[in-house]
Amino acid sequence: MGKFYVTTPIYYVNDAPHIGHAYTTTAADVVARFHRQLGDEVFFLTGTDEHGNKVEQAATARGVTPRQHADEMVGKFKEVVRKVDATNDFFIRTTDAEHEAFVQRFVERCRENGDIFEGSYSGLYCSACEAYYIEENLVDGLCPDHGTAPSFMEEKNHFFRLSAYQDRLAQHYRANPDFVKPRHRYNEALSFIDQGLDDISISRATLKWGIPVPWDHSQVIYVWVDALINYLSALHYAPGDDLVSRFWPATYHMMAQDILKFHGIIWPALLLSAGYELPEHLFIHGYLKLGGEKMSKTRGNVMDPFPLIEEYGPDPFRFYCFREVNFGQDGMVGEDSFRARYNAELANDLGNLLSRSVSMIVKYRGGAVPAPAGRTPDSSPLVADAAAAEATAKSRLEEMELTGALEAIWEFVRRLNRYVEEQAPWKLAKAGEDAALDGTLYDLAEGLRVLAVLLHAYMPGTSREIMSRVGQTAEIADFAWQEASWGRLEPGATLVAGAPLFPRIEIAE
Repeated sequence: MGKFYVTTPIYYVNDAPHIGHAYTTTAADVVARFHRQLGDEVFFLTGTDEHGNKVEQAATARGVTPRQHADEMVGKFKEVVRKVDATNDFFIRTTDAEHEAFVQRFVERCRENGDIFEGSYSGLYCSACEAYYIEENLVDGLCPDHGTAPSFMEEKNHFFRLSAYQDRLAQHYRANPDFVKPRHRYNEALSFIDQGLDDISISRATLKWGIPVPWDHSQVIYVWVDALINYLSALHYAPGDDLVSRFWPATYHMMAQDILKFHGIIWPALLLSAGYELPEHLFIHGYLKLGGEKMSKTRGNVMDPFPLIEEYGPDPFRFYCFREVNFGQDGMVGEDSFRARYNAELANDLGNLLSRSVSMIVKYRGGAVPAPAGRTPDSSPLVADAAAAEATAKSRLEEMELTGALEAIWEFVRRLNRYVEEQAPWKLAKAGEDAALDGTLYDLAEGLRVLAVLLHAYMPGTSREIMSRVGQTAEIADFAWQEASWGRLEPGATLVAGAPLFPRIEIAE
C-alpha cells in the first residue's frame, strides 16, 4: 500500500464558483478514488483562499466585512464539492486560526534562514492576479490572463530572496523531468527559471485583510504566499494522526496553467528556504473555453455547470469533463456538446448496453446469471478485451492521463455492444442453442460488473447502480481495482431491472 496526497488549488472567494472550480475538483476526486481502489492511503485536500485585495474590494462593494463575505462564499464552494460528489478528506480555509499561525511560523523560518529582507518596490500591479508584471510580460499593455490594464504601485515591503534559489530549482527540474506535467508545462517553467529569477515582495503595506507579518504588524503577508502554504499547513491540523509524516511531500498539486509560476517556482523555493521536501509532481490542466475564450470570473464569460448537475446528476458532468476535453489541454465546452455526448455515449452506449443485457437475462433465464456452459468463466472471448481495458486504464490513470484512461474504458463499452450484435442472443434463443446463449449472457453480465469497477472513479453513482443491477452488493470492497479481473461474477446472481440509466435528452430541432 502506497500513499497518495492530491490537492486542488484553494479557490479564491472574491466571486461565486464556476465550471473551472468544479472541473479541477472533479479531476482530483477521480484520481483520489482511483488510488483508494488500488488500496493506497489517500489524502485529498481542497479549500478556499480568503485574504487579499480582491476579497476586501468585493466585500466593500457589498457593504459587508471581508470575513462576512468570505463566510458566505465558502458555503458556495463547499456546495461545489457536494454537487460533483467529491470525497475530499479536508476543506481548508485560509482564515482558519491554525493556518494563519502556521503561515507565520513558516515565514519566520524563511527569515531566520536569511531569505527575507526589507526593500521597496515599484511596478505594474494587476489587482485581478494580485501580482506584479514587467512591461515585456504584458499583451498590448494588458494583463495576459485578465485583459485588464495594471496600475502603477510603489511601497516598502518585505522581500523573499527568490534569486538565491535559481540554481537549486533548475537542478531539481533537470533531475526530476516529471516534476511538472504535461511536458510542455515543465519546459515553460524551466525556461522561466533559466531566464533568471528576481526577488519577490511577500508583504503588502496598504492592505489590512490578511495575515500580519509576525515581526511587523504594519504589513500583511502577500496573499499568494499565504495561499501556497495551505498544502502543508492543512496536514498539521486536519483530523487524523501523523498526517505530515504520512502524506508530505504531496504526490500531486493539481491546477490550471495560469498559476504555474506560483506553484512551480515560488512554492518550491519557499519550501527549500523553510527546510521542507518539495512536492513530487505538479499537474497543470488546460483551460475550459466558451466561445473560444478562456473562461474566468474577471472576463464574465463563465459557463454555469450547476443547473446541468441538478438536472442530470453529477456523473454525466464528471464523465463529460474528461471525454470532451483532453485533460492537460485547452478545450471547448458548452451545453450543446454536453447534451450531444450524453445522448450518444451515456444513453446509447452505456445505458442501452445495461438495459439490453439485463432484459435478455430476465427474458431468457428468469433474471439469474447463467453459468457459461461448456467452459470456465475466464475462458470467455472477452477476457483479452477486459484485461486490455483494465491494464491501459490503470497505467494511464497512474500517469494522470484521465481522458486516455476513460477512452480505454469506453473502448470496452463499445466492445460489449459489438458482442451483443455478433452473438445475437435472440437468435441463439430462437435456435435453441442454450450453451452458447448461457455463455453470451454470462459474458454480458460479467462485462458490466467489470465496467462498474473501471468506471467507479469517474462515475461512482453509476458504477454502484450497475453493480446493483447485476446482482452484486455494491459495497466499497467490490470496487477494489483487482475486482476488474474477469470471471469473478458467480453464476446464479439475480439481476435487477430498472428505469433507463440515462434517459435520452430530447433536443429541439
